Amino acid sequence: MGKKINYIELENKLQRCKNINIEDVKESEIDDISNIKIDTEKSSVERILDFLVSCKNPYIFKIDNSIVKLEFSESKISADKCITEVFKSIYKL
Repeated sequence: MGKKINYIELENKLQRCKNINIEDVKESEIDDISNIKIDTEKSSVERILDFLVSCKNPYIFKIDNSIVKLEFSESKISADKCITEVFKSIYKL
C-alpha cells in the first residue's frame, strides 16, 4: 500500500458516518459512486481501504442521482436470503 492509513482515525470516521441520519446529510456532502476511482490492480483489502478513505461517507453515496444508505444487520442471514425474502413477500411466491 502506498499511503499510510491511520486506522484509529478511519475507525472513528466509520463510527461517525454509520450513525448519521440520511435526512441530516446535505447533497453536496454525498459522493457520487461513479466518481470514486479504485485501482483494480490492488488486493481486495487495499481496494476496500481505498474506498473507505476516499469517500466522505462510505455508508451514504449517490448512484445515478439516487441517494443510497448502506446498513448492516447483526444477524447471520445473508443479503441474498434477505432480498429473496423481500421478493417472496412482494410477489407472494
